[in-house]
Amino acid sequence: MEKKPVKIVTIGGGSSYTPELMEGFIKRYDELPIKEIWLVDIEAGKEKLEIVGAMAQRMWDASPYDVKVHLTLDRREALKDADFVTTQFRVGLLNARIKDERIPFSYGMLGQETNGAGGIFKAFRTIPVILSIVEDMKELCPNAWLVNFTNPSGMVTEAVMKYGKWDRVIGLCNVPVGAMMAEPETIGTTLDKLIYKFAGLNHFHWHRVFDLDGTDVTGKIIDAMYEGKDSGIPANIHDIPFFKEQLKQMNLIPCGYHRYYYRQQEMLAHGLEEYNGIGTRGQQVKQTEAELFELYKDPNLNYKPEQLTKRGGTHYSDAACETIASIYANKNTHLVVTTKNNGAVPDFPADCAVEVSAHIGSAGALAIAFGPLEPAQRGWLQCMKNMELCVEEAAVTGDYGLALQAFILNPQIPSGENAKRVLDELLIAHKKHLPQFADKIAELEAAGVTVKDEIARDLD
Repeated sequence: MEKKPVKIVTIGGGSSYTPELMEGFIKRYDELPIKEIWLVDIEAGKEKLEIVGAMAQRMWDASPYDVKVHLTLDRREALKDADFVTTQFRVGLLNARIKDERIPFSYGMLGQETNGAGGIFKAFRTIPVILSIVEDMKELCPNAWLVNFTNPSGMVTEAVMKYGKWDRVIGLCNVPVGAMMAEPETIGTTLDKLIYKFAGLNHFHWHRVFDLDGTDVTGKIIDAMYEGKDSGIPANIHDIPFFKEQLKQMNLIPCGYHRYYYRQQEMLAHGLEEYNGIGTRGQQVKQTEAELFELYKDPNLNYKPEQLTKRGGTHYSDAACETIASIYANKNTHLVVTTKNNGAVPDFPADCAVEVSAHIGSAGALAIAFGPLEPAQRGWLQCMKNMELCVEEAAVTGDYGLALQAFILNPQIPSGENAKRVLDELLIAHKKHLPQFADKIAELEAAGVTVKDEIARDLD
């Protein structure tokens, strides 16, 4: 039976990543016959939406396929009868990220997009918005799949399931894709000759690798990591080597973001050096973004430029587009996604979100059982998951005490008076995007709380 053509909606369509998404859809058109693509953004993103939207259309026009790219600031107009909705938005734009980085760094603690205080506040801003998108989807496209790439992807996806009561959702990250693309070559083989098993949380997972005979080759890849071979670390993470003895003991390969936990001292020192020098990662990305959009304006550019790989989300399309194609065509492809645990990691409740290997088909993600973890990994995960659950509830309820609990639980935030100061300053800095905390913010402002970091204070 011939399936109907597909309507795809991308929330945050003015993102610099959109050309990567278009490239992935074009590559998969034979198995995913797209009829129309809607790129949605907000008024503040209108100029970027128009620039990247025109480029997206040029990419399709240069392909053999007749696909129309629609641009709109009206989310509801776009969502009507959608088959797939992808999300890649940033509430508060890059200025919000820079505040998330600079305010913690001003107190000597990590400022990072998805880890520590910055990751918590990105969730606070994002979760209410994703839940409002879900409410629109329930009305306008109740059979659509939500494919979330918005960070912090694990918490955002879990909030959709838990508070949005929406199970047709899959959370994505490009980090596992990068590992699977780079690691096979380090031991002289190819991905189709290996079996990968991932388990953990978004930006906090480990994986193990086997060959087609079932022999565990994880140790070989670990050895190769210390021979200067590329293991697929994302461009946005400073490459401090893990302690080899630790990896050999685990016989697991951590994701790149584990550096913030396993080499916390060195990663914090590097982050503070950038904060006091060339600027935080968000400030650097702002410059890269400006350069990319100048390129995108070129009326002759109809392909993804190489400069996009400087962003941390390269390989995005390999995750997002393959997920959509796998659901549509019931391919049962092995992908690493955030989904309901359902026993894959028995150290966690069945209904919580985990990032694991799964088979993706028409029924969504069928998680592959990884089994129980050893005490060190289990201890980390229990702490991180319960911190996430506090964050998600606080994002929905605006409970300041619960937000403070999340800060004190988070391993990147030294507990004490400075933790509370960073929490209070970030609330003030993001006032416009945190209506759920309005009463507490008013109380803090009345008490004279202001943002210490000058650059963060001066951002819109």
